[in-house]
Amino acid sequence: MLDLCAIQIGWWHEVIHVSDELFSAVDALLARVTQDPLPEPGERKRLREAAGLSQDQVAKVLETRREAVGNWEAGRTEPRQPKRAAYARLLEGLAARYPAPPEASTAREPEPPAPVTVPVPPVRAPGPSSTSRRPGVKKAVAKTAARKLATASPSVDPRFVNGPLGVLDGDATVYCIGGLVLDCPARTIPALVDWTLTEAGLGAPRLHRAGKDSDPLIVITAAAAERLGLPAVLEDRRGLRLPEDHKVVKQISKARWQLTRRGFGPWARVYRPAQAGQRQCVQLAVLPWGALDSRTWGDTDQLPPAELAAVLGTYAQRVITPRGSSAVCGLELMTALRPPTRAVRDEATGTWVPGPVPGSLTEAVDPAPPEAPGEHPLVATLFPRGHQRTPGEVLDEEAYEWIRDPQLLTDSECARRWAVGIDVNTAFLAAANRLVVGLSAPVHVKDPVFDKAVPGSWLVDLSGIELDPRLPSPFTPHGTRPTGPAWYATPTVAYAAELIDTYQLPGSIAPLEGWIRTESGPYLDPWYKHLADAYKATMADLGVASGISEVDFLAAMETHKQNDPGMAAVLSAIKSTVKGGIGKLRERPQGAAHKYGEPWPALKRPTWRPDIRAAVIATARANMHRKVLKTALASQPDPTPTGHLMLGHDALIPIALLSDCAVYLSHGPSPLDVLPHTPDGKPGPGTFRLGVSPGMVKHEGTQELLWAVQMLDQGHNPARHIKGTDAADGGE
Repeated sequence: MLDLCAIQIGWWHEVIHVSDELFSAVDALLARVTQDPLPEPGERKRLREAAGLSQDQVAKVLETRREAVGNWEAGRTEPRQPKRAAYARLLEGLAARYPAPPEASTAREPEPPAPVTVPVPPVRAPGPSSTSRRPGVKKAVAKTAARKLATASPSVDPRFVNGPLGVLDGDATVYCIGGLVLDCPARTIPALVDWTLTEAGLGAPRLHRAGKDSDPLIVITAAAAERLGLPAVLEDRRGLRLPEDHKVVKQISKARWQLTRRGFGPWARVYRPAQAGQRQCVQLAVLPWGALDSRTWGDTDQLPPAELAAVLGTYAQRVITPRGSSAVCGLELMTALRPPTRAVRDEATGTWVPGPVPGSLTEAVDPAPPEAPGEHPLVATLFPRGHQRTPGEVLDEEAYEWIRDPQLLTDSECARRWAVGIDVNTAFLAAANRLVVGLSAPVHVKDPVFDKAVPGSWLVDLSGIELDPRLPSPFTPHGTRPTGPAWYATPTVAYAAELIDTYQLPGSIAPLEGWIRTESGPYLDPWYKHLADAYKATMADLGVASGISEVDFLAAMETHKQNDPGMAAVLSAIKSTVKGGIGKLRERPQGAAHKYGEPWPALKRPTWRPDIRAAVIATARANMHRKVLKTALASQPDPTPTGHLMLGHDALIPIALLSDCAVYLSHGPSPLDVLPHTPDGKPGPGTFRLGVSPGMVKHEGTQELLWAVQMLDQGHNPARHIKGTDAADGGE
C-alpha cells in the first residue's frame, strides 16, 4: 500500500497533469476571463503544510522554482498563467481536504506575526477553574477557544487543535492537554471512534514530511470502561485480549471497523482502511487492564483524569503519542523520524511511486549467522537444538555486569570509608549519537582488513591485549579477558585498535572473517536528538538545568523527583523509551505458542536489526571503559608508561560495573570526593563529568565500605544495590 504522502502527491499530480489538449483549452479560456482566484498567501502555505508537501514538490510539478512558490506563499509575487490555473486547482483540491478553521481570519496581514510558542502545560493538578465546566458551557465553547489558540500559534496544527490525546472518564468527559474539557456522548466503542475522528480535534502531525500523522489516543478510565461495556479485568491473562465473541468486539465488526491482529487488549487500535489517502484510526488505552506499565509510569494510572492527561500529553508532545509499551514507542519513534519510503516520480511512466528515504531502513533483512538470536530459523539450520554457541559462533555484545575479585582490592582502597556509585545519563542514547550503523543486508568476507568506518561483525582474536587485572576487559560484558577468537561489533574492535595505538600496546587487529554492511549511515541521529531534547527539557522542568555547577547539580538531583511527581513520571517514561527502543531492535518471540526454528512476526520489520542493537550496546560499553580508564589515569600522580596499561597502587579503579553504573571506593560520600579534577577545578579530560546531558553522570548512591566488601565476597554486584533498590530497573 502506498504511504499517505505517496497517495497525496499522486492525487494532486493526477489532478494537475491532465491531458495537454484539455489543459491548453482551459488555459485559452482562462486567458479571456478573470484570473483564477487564489487563497490569501498565508492560507496557501497552510494548505501545503497540512498536506505534508514541500515547496520543492509543488515547484517540481508546476515546473517552476522553489523560490517562486515561496514568494507566492509570502504574497511577494503572484503566479501567471498557465501556472496560476494549475496552482489554483491544486489549492482548491487541498482546501477540500483540509478546510480552514471557521474562526480563522481570511484578511491579509501586512506582515506575518511573530511565532508564538504554546507552553507545554505543567504536570500538576490544574486548578478547579481550568477543568471544571460552568452550567451551560458546551464542548463547542472549549473547542472554539482551542481553535483560536491554534490559529494564533503557528506551532499548533489546525487539524489537531485539542492536542494529541484525551482521557475519557465515566461522566462522558474527555480531559485534554492544557486543562481543556470536551463532552463525549458516545456509549459504545464504535461511537467513541466516530466521535474522536469527526468531533474531537485530536491527533498529532507527522515528525517527518514523508511519515504519517499520529493517530488520536483516547485513554479509558475504569469508570469509562464500565460505561462502554468493557469488563473490569481481562479474563485472558495470556493473550491479553477480549474474546472474539465479546459484545464489544461484535459491535466493532458490525460498525465495519477493524482491529489489528493483537485484538482488543490494553492497547487497541480500531481502524478502517485508508480512503483517498486519509487514515481512519484511533488508538485506545484501557487503564484498568494495565495499559500503563508501572515499571515505566509508576502510579500515573491512579492520577485524576486531568492530571493524567497532562502527564501523557507532555510525553506525547516531547516524544510521541503513546501507542503501547515504552519499547513500542521507542521503536515507533525511529520509524516516525526516518520513515522507510517517500513518493518519487517514475520517469518511465510519469507516475508517483514509493521510493526509499535516504538513510532509512527500507526493508527487512536477515541477520548474519552470529548476530541471530538462538530462536532464529537461521540458527536452527546451522546448529542442533540445545547447542550452546561459543564466542566464535555468536556475537555477544551486552552491557557490563562485572565485579572485581575482592582479592585484588589494595590496602589503599580498603582504607577508604565509602562506596560511591555514579550513573551515566541515558547511556544508550548517548551511544546512539553520531553512530554509523548498517542500512543493508550483511555481506560475508574472509580475512578482511578492519575498517572502523564499516559497520558489521568481525571474528577476531583480542585476547592478546593485556590490561591491569583490576580493570574489566572492554571486550566482554562480564569483564573477563577473551581466550581466543570471538565475534565483536565494529565499535568494540575499533576501541581495541584505539587502545593499541594510544598506549602502544603489543598486538594487532587481524580479523579472520566478517559480516559487513556496504551501505551505512547515522540512522539513529534524529532519534538521539529528539529524545535528548525531551530528556533535557523534562529535567529542566524538574529543576535540573544544563550549565549549573557540580555542587548545584548534585543538590538539585537530591530532590528533583519530589518537585513534581507527574513530570518525574514523564522522565521515567523517556528513559524507558530509550532502553526499550534499543531492546526492541532484537525482539524475541512472544508467547509460549512459538516453536523453535519458526519465524515470528517481528522478523518482518525493517527495524528488526540485532546488529544495530549490538552496535549501540558495544559503543556504550566502550564509552564506559574509556572513561573508567581515563579516570584511573587522571587519579594517579605519575603517567603510565607506554607499552602497557598497569596502573599505580593508588589509581582510582571501580569495584563494580552494571550497565551504566560504576561503584568506586572513596574517602568521602560524594561523587566530588571521587572524580578527579584539574588544578583549576575542572573535570579531568576524558573522565566522568557530573551534569544533566546524555553521557554525563549523576550520583547513584552511597554505602559504607563494609557493605560493598561483603557484597563482593558473596558474589553480588554492589552497583545493583548501591542506591538501596535495584539499579537495573532505573530505566536508563
